[in-house]
Amino acid sequence: MQNPIYTETTSCRDCYKCVRACPVKAIQIKDGNAMIIKDRCIYCGRCVHVCPNSAKKVRDDRERAKLAISSGRRVICSLAPSYASEFRGQEKALLTALKKLGFSAVSETAIGAALVSQALDIYASEHDGCVPFVGTACPSVVELVKKYYPESVPSLAPVPSPLQTHAAYLRHIYNDDFAIVFIGPCIAKKTEADMAPGYPDVALTFAELRQWLAEEGIDLSALEEEDVDFIPAKAGMATIYPIEGGQIASSKLWGGRSFGSDALSFSGIDQVMSALDGKGGTRSFLELLACDGGCINGPSASDSVSMAERKKASTEHTLRRLDEPDLFIGDEEFARLLLEKGYSLLHNEGPKKASGFRHEHSEDDIRRALVELGKLTKADELNCGGCGYSTCRDMAIAYLEGMAEVEMCVTKMRKEAESKVDVLLRTIPTGVVIVDSDLQIADCNTHFLEFFGDMEEGFVDQSILQMVKGLPLERFVPFSDKFRDQFYLSHPGQYRVHFKDKYLRVTFFLVESKRLLGAMFEDITMPTIRRETVVKKAEDVIQKSLETVQQIASLLGENAAETEIMLNSLIDAFSVHGTGEGESDFRQDEDGDLS
Repeated sequence: MQNPIYTETTSCRDCYKCVRACPVKAIQIKDGNAMIIKDRCIYCGRCVHVCPNSAKKVRDDRERAKLAISSGRRVICSLAPSYASEFRGQEKALLTALKKLGFSAVSETAIGAALVSQALDIYASEHDGCVPFVGTACPSVVELVKKYYPESVPSLAPVPSPLQTHAAYLRHIYNDDFAIVFIGPCIAKKTEADMAPGYPDVALTFAELRQWLAEEGIDLSALEEEDVDFIPAKAGMATIYPIEGGQIASSKLWGGRSFGSDALSFSGIDQVMSALDGKGGTRSFLELLACDGGCINGPSASDSVSMAERKKASTEHTLRRLDEPDLFIGDEEFARLLLEKGYSLLHNEGPKKASGFRHEHSEDDIRRALVELGKLTKADELNCGGCGYSTCRDMAIAYLEGMAEVEMCVTKMRKEAESKVDVLLRTIPTGVVIVDSDLQIADCNTHFLEFFGDMEEGFVDQSILQMVKGLPLERFVPFSDKFRDQFYLSHPGQYRVHFKDKYLRVTFFLVESKRLLGAMFEDITMPTIRRETVVKKAEDVIQKSLETVQQIASLLGENAAETEIMLNSLIDAFSVHGTGEGESDFRQDEDGDLS
């Protein structure tokens, strides 16, 4: 089955934004494309959120849900409690819409959350109030522990996630053949459906639900609401689970305390990783949620309103719910069964260590990789983060593991580009100058200064070239005003100019539209001198011919005048006229051929 998150390679660009955002660097750059590596990914969805070209896609499972409904089987929707923050003020309309989509019934995932809290409370009562576990409510956290903190896998709570528990409970109380489709803000829930089929069968995001509703032409704001009851009952305090600290608040053991050290909550992957780094021998329960603020800020949750508004909506929903009758109060028998059997209720072995992709690299190997990345000394390690990695050393390790390419190093590529430009400018047999929009010299080569700086060949070195940068072009080129016009042409032209004792062909080219303009000056003096010699000899012949013509003018009449005009036109056609020493004559070179 396709990964829950994947890359649409045709839309992927060399921005490395996903690498920068990925907390575990599960992105492999190959041939310039950013590919998600399944064995490393924790499905937090950060890459989906930050991708500027929408190249990171979430697997669309709507067709699987539709197929389950069309099959004639009973299909129950497990609705995440964060629906109260996602569909603020439209909760009743949402339930009506779900029935119109074909769901047989709707049940709150928070029922499973209540059972998880009840099971952990029972464990605490039998172990002196100590619950030294890492919560399993967040599938991204479970993936993180399995892949990057394998030593903490035994510390994961012995009970499945609220969603998995909810699915198991529905199958426990409704001993029947039916499908379960989860709908919530989480992409990582798709992994739970993949790893333990049936618990649930399909996991959809709120984004997928909105697309489905749009396809069916269902507008929540215009929908005639119907009374739809949750099965087996409405959830109570557990509806606060999607907010950071919600699991602890719903516990009978910890919920009544203003503060305490027996149970700690953290949200946001950076805080989660910090908490896992310091887990050590602590005996506190850790409620860890990968998304900042909790599930109400999930990767597929709408961000049209602020976090404050979402948190307020979720909190108010729970407070209203607590005033309602006939709420789900738990099931002690099933909670004890959950503690006893754990993941076996899902016909699954539960989380296992998965760290085979991690390798140890010798210092020599890392140093070799750094050299290949152009980091010859410590001073070269700028740690600019342009590649997406925090340090050059991290980038080198990723390069050794085949996760990164040399081309990702911005500073290396810039230096190589500058080096190639420098080599080109030094070796090209023509004068080259590049100017900015203020007509100040951005770069030039030695031939340019030899042409326009009255400097002898071999005199110009790199130090002089550096001194010239930033100087006004007009200090060197008398026709600098011609450069300004070229900035606004889509195709800059080619001209010929007589400057002092040289004949030059000038070819303009845009380096960066309206910002940088280049010009190449080709010395065509020698071909011109040869041509002038021919013209001089032609003039001598013409002069002798004219003397003869004048002698017999009375005989030739008007024909003589016409012959003189034709001969003088011939001379003009072959001539390139200068305007004096130190001046120039700037002419359009239409055909580019001055020979």
